[in-house]
Amino acid sequence: MALGPAIEGFALGAALIIAIGAQNAFVLRQGLIRAHVLPIVAFCALADAALIVAGALGLGSLISGHERVLGVVSLAGAGFLVTYGMMAARRAWKPGQLLPSEAPAAPLLRTLATVAAVTLLNPHVYLDTVVLLGSISGRHPMPDRLWFVGGAALASITWFSALGYGARLLVPVFRRPAAWRVLDGIIALVMWLIGAKLIADGIRLLG
Repeated sequence: MALGPAIEGFALGAALIIAIGAQNAFVLRQGLIRAHVLPIVAFCALADAALIVAGALGLGSLISGHERVLGVVSLAGAGFLVTYGMMAARRAWKPGQLLPSEAPAAPLLRTLATVAAVTLLNPHVYLDTVVLLGSISGRHPMPDRLWFVGGAALASITWFSALGYGARLLVPVFRRPAAWRVLDGIIALVMWLIGAKLIADGIRLLG
């Protein structure tokens, strides 16, 4: 029974995190030059997990007992997912490229400061983790909510580990726009499927 929320959290967390962006580009670059990969992967994964937990314990808990509020949040989340899916579909239609950097490795503290800025100064990270994932987790009663949060956090750990340590294998593939087209197409499909489920849930709760 707990497997469902964990899979949902993993799928939604993965769909939100796997996209061409500043944070992913930075992790990939560090993986390419094999510089401070473990600290960078750990920071990104732990930051995501902390923000998801904060959302689940705060906003998610606040709305979990109010069906009408939960319905509004579900519809708002669905609107965001559908829009995000459209953005991914547009990227799939006109894919870009992500090329490695030839810059030398920076010292560890400077590298950590950079990844912290790339991660925490991006307003979308709060929308994705605290607001969206935290609110959706509130749709699940305890302990299923913990499984949802664990699934979402596992998605972050899996993705950043694969990106950082598999960078040398991934870069030749993602030099081709067709690879980004397939990836963004999958992201768009996942977003739309979860968005459709949230729309159905929202209508039911508000009805």
